[in-house]
Amino acid sequence: MSDSRLILAAFAVVFAAACGGNEPPPVVEPTGPTAEEIERMRQDSIQRAEAEARAQEVAEAERAAREEARRAEMARQTLTEIVYFDYDEATIRSDAEAKLREKIDILRRNPGVELRMEGHADERGTSEYNVALGNERAESVIRFISGFGLGADRFSAVSYGEARPMVEGSGERAWARNRRVEFVVTAGGDDIVP
Repeated sequence: MSDSRLILAAFAVVFAAACGGNEPPPVVEPTGPTAEEIERMRQDSIQRAEAEARAQEVAEAERAAREEARRAEMARQTLTEIVYFDYDEATIRSDAEAKLREKIDILRRNPGVELRMEGHADERGTSEYNVALGNERAESVIRFISGFGLGADRFSAVSYGEARPMVEGSGERAWARNRRVEFVVTAGGDDIVP
């Protein structure tokens, strides 16, 4: 064989070995989640978002209910806040007038609320006189509140005179606390709108 043929034959053997002897490389499978897994993760994410939104709605509703209950309790406290009187007087004082005006606003929003005004007096004077003075104080409060268009039939008066002192003892400090009208909600107290 000639050299050129020998070279050509060697070249053909090398070429054949290089081209045809190896198997093709393996197919590489994609890594990561499958389409089914991606859809499941998407659905899980949607469900979590919906659950969080529901939890926020519930929390907001609970917060609003607590706030409404707090405001209703404050309204109840305003309705039952005591007003005080000067010695031997049944005239509404300016500080008492301010408290009564707050009660009027609440009473207007709550037409089902009824109050009992309980009149009290200090220990000075006879028992009969103090009962009459306590009653006059309670009636004075009813007239004041009714003067703002609220029906007097929603209110009642009772007098305890000196029989139920708030503060025991003699002296102006005790007497000043005992000259008062207390308020008791007798109807509609469970559903007060603040």
